[in-house]
Amino acid sequence: MKTIRVASLPLQAVIHDISKAFNTAPEIDFGEHLIRLPENIGIGSIRGINFDGGLGILQYDCTFLEDMEIQFIVDKVHPLKFLYVMNGKLNHRFENEHESHIVHQFQNAIVASSDNHGHILNFKKNVKTCVFSLEINRESFKNKTSFNKDGMNPKLKKLFKDAEAESSFYYEGDYSLIMNDIFKKIEDFEGSDFLHMIFMESIAYQTLVHQISQFLDDQREEGNRNVLRRSEMEKILHASNYINDNLSTYKSVPSLTKITGLNPTKLQEGFKHLYGTTVNRYVFEARLNHAKELLLNTDDSISEIVYKVGLSSKSYFSRIFKEEYGVQPSSFRNSKK
Repeated sequence: MKTIRVASLPLQAVIHDISKAFNTAPEIDFGEHLIRLPENIGIGSIRGINFDGGLGILQYDCTFLEDMEIQFIVDKVHPLKFLYVMNGKLNHRFENEHESHIVHQFQNAIVASSDNHGHILNFKKNVKTCVFSLEINRESFKNKTSFNKDGMNPKLKKLFKDAEAESSFYYEGDYSLIMNDIFKKIEDFEGSDFLHMIFMESIAYQTLVHQISQFLDDQREEGNRNVLRRSEMEKILHASNYINDNLSTYKSVPSLTKITGLNPTKLQEGFKHLYGTTVNRYVFEARLNHAKELLLNTDDSISEIVYKVGLSSKSYFSRIFKEEYGVQPSSFRNSKK
């Protein structure tokens, strides 16, 4: 394992310490500091940028040639970190503790060390690991923001007011679908360097807003959580496949809740994200599309088709088919033949 030690703050100094350990020079452009990994270290990059008010972003997009341990150890209060793993997995532990936390793909963690203890990050060799880290300077952020509101969640209030790092904090969960969209925006952004700097500052605040919302959602009972996680999208795909495979017997959203374990709010959010529509509209279109296939490719009667697509009557089927396609089902079949 290769071990490097970072004994500096803020992020600009962090990047320079890492680049020195890798025997390379960082690139600096509009406040962003970038390291391109040398060939003897691996493939990819590490980049960091600070903003006024105590926020900063570190991004790792790395495939290391050997196991890599980065030790963030400096005799100061360390930033509050919001870690998101888009690819691979990340091993984290506090400098003063032996217990490690593994943050897997599509998971996130909020980590705050106590006193002046640092953070140890481990990356596995030959594994593409993409990590987004929102870094918050506790003193600067505390001075900028008031945490005296009575309605604020006690855990968050204590976390953000702890500028002296009196206690450690660790939270882990699956990050939300909204956060997945934010990472896609970062990947797709094509503006100038100046616009990129402004864009990334907006990303920092969006991340903070959505992470707090997700944390609050996680405090609810599991069945009452409404924020859809990226890891739950497979369940949405399972739900849509179930609908298409069982059109003749599908009844309603509660049946999907039983099959997937997702509550109705998450189901609706997932369908809107993947298919741009509600569950009921998805079912409606799936039935009409399947009816079109049967009209074109079989000799089934209209009554048989109505049964196979799970509708209640010929008259209802004929009415909605004409409203959607402008012709009666029988006329559609004859014209296509």
